Amino acid sequence: MFAKAFRVKSNTAIKGSDRRKLRADVTATFPTLGTDQISELVPGKEELNVVKLYTHRGEVVTVYVSGGNPILFELEKNLYPTGKVTLVIGLLAVSIFWVSLWAVYTLWSYPDLLPTFTTWPLVLEKLVGGADLMLPGVVVPPAGLPQVQQGDLCAIALVGNRAPVAVGVAAMSTAQMLTSGLKGRGFSVLHTHQDHLWRSGDKSSPPCIAPPTLGAPGLREEKQSVQAASALQGDMRRLTLEGEEGENRAAQQTSLSEVSEDPSISSPTPPDPPDSKTLQEQMDELLHQCFLHALKSRVKKADLPLLTSTFLGSHVFSCCPEGQQLDIKKSSYKKLSKFLQHMQQEQIIQVKELSKGVESIVAVAWKHPRITSFVIPEPSPTSQTVQEGSREQPYHPPDIKPLYCVPASMTLLFQESGHKKGSVLEGGEVRKIIIDYVKNNDLVDANNKNLVKLDPILCDCMLEKNEQHTVVKLPWDSLLTRCLEKLQPAYQVTFSGQEPIVKKGKVWPIDITLAQRASNKKVTMVRNLEAYGLDPCSVAAVLQQRCQASTTVTSAPGAKDRLQVQVQGNQIHHLSRLLLDEYQLPRKYIQGLEKAPKPGKKK
Repeated sequence: MFAKAFRVKSNTAIKGSDRRKLRADVTATFPTLGTDQISELVPGKEELNVVKLYTHRGEVVTVYVSGGNPILFELEKNLYPTGKVTLVIGLLAVSIFWVSLWAVYTLWSYPDLLPTFTTWPLVLEKLVGGADLMLPGVVVPPAGLPQVQQGDLCAIALVGNRAPVAVGVAAMSTAQMLTSGLKGRGFSVLHTHQDHLWRSGDKSSPPCIAPPTLGAPGLREEKQSVQAASALQGDMRRLTLEGEEGENRAAQQTSLSEVSEDPSISSPTPPDPPDSKTLQEQMDELLHQCFLHALKSRVKKADLPLLTSTFLGSHVFSCCPEGQQLDIKKSSYKKLSKFLQHMQQEQIIQVKELSKGVESIVAVAWKHPRITSFVIPEPSPTSQTVQEGSREQPYHPPDIKPLYCVPASMTLLFQESGHKKGSVLEGGEVRKIIIDYVKNNDLVDANNKNLVKLDPILCDCMLEKNEQHTVVKLPWDSLLTRCLEKLQPAYQVTFSGQEPIVKKGKVWPIDITLAQRASNKKVTMVRNLEAYGLDPCSVAAVLQQRCQASTTVTSAPGAKDRLQVQVQGNQIHHLSRLLLDEYQLPRKYIQGLEKAPKPGKKK
């Protein structure tokens, strides 16, 4: 709607009755907003104007402007043949278009206000240009797609950042999306980051709002963080309206800038943090707590000697309290080896280099006062009484079933059983169809029941050109094997709690590779995580903690809609434990695990 510039038609003061009706409509449309928020959004006594706009398509849009700042807008009758936007129809229209006015600004403060769907960063450019979001571009998270109905307003975010960058209307329900195999148009896009409506504001970029992070063994949904109501007004005050060309436009922009520069309009000062400790001090305290917790409750004498990397990844991190994140690089120690050296100086543990470049904990002073006096913290009440909507969702690997697709060259063989080009079949169905075809056409060799006589159709479908005149019979197993090889590959993937999705082509495994940089340092790269319902950004965050190494997420070479995770060093051991042991992915869907460093070899 706002892919191109719009034009201002008129600007008049609102009537008292229309102001009251506007407040009532906002209250009914957004029941989650409190009375104070409604009062800030639609002030009772301050100046409130009604501005008529023409979009580039000729649509007439009514914008409500308070103090020179646009706050709400609704679509006029030219898109609704029933005429005036009544309350019944208007609630739908208003719920769509009011939110779209301040979506990419306000939803950055309220990221959970609307059901959010995720797409790839490269898709945003198309959306800004006026394209709708197609379902093949939607990323299916492990927890499944949000449940929406056709016509529902939805937010659209990018992989790796929960801050919405677009607002659209669902073209079909979630159930219909899954039934279609994620094909077709998914959302009619109304407003995007970087469009002309966004440009009429302060042109700020989306904040970085972390996506749900993967814990062990699954996905943790972030708790909703609803900011103060004043943040809404602060964001709203940043919006400005693009008017007509020439003097009118300049005058209007001057008026808006004067309002935004008014020192009396200031954003609320955030309250002081309850903890006066620095971040480094807090991280030191958390590191000591997790270290002692791991020694007291997880590490046994039989586990020694214990690799320091295993101690950190499998024991220390798992003792981190709910809602906190341990990052040694943000502590005063910076490195695990320096911290363990300090603990050794306190005579709590003993660390030795049992093989070149690889350190292990070889002894623990179990009766050390710091261990014996340490009290294992109780789970926080909030983690015990988590709301249903934000409860931890364990990651379940998808169920993947190989399928076969009938190509044009084999339609004659399968049409007798009611199948045509493009039909998708399971292996058992293919075998039954071939067996029935052979028996129905009396093609079993009378002298040898293990052989099948080839009729013209079987010859065309099963034999190579150089075999057409030499091979007249095939054994059963060879016939069935050849048939499966001639069919096109497909597969069915089913994520926990979701409808199965059928996809054509091969199942690409998670690909782990090693590369050597100019500095002679190795990096580990992981691709195709998305196919298994794993968010590359979340996996990168987990690996950064486990490996204590820098990670980056970039576009995978040669794949526009795929990302790759890059981790410094040879981290295949950590990846193996994460993917195989914690996420329970079958080994056959992971390639590159054999490149793990040999014991004793420096990474």
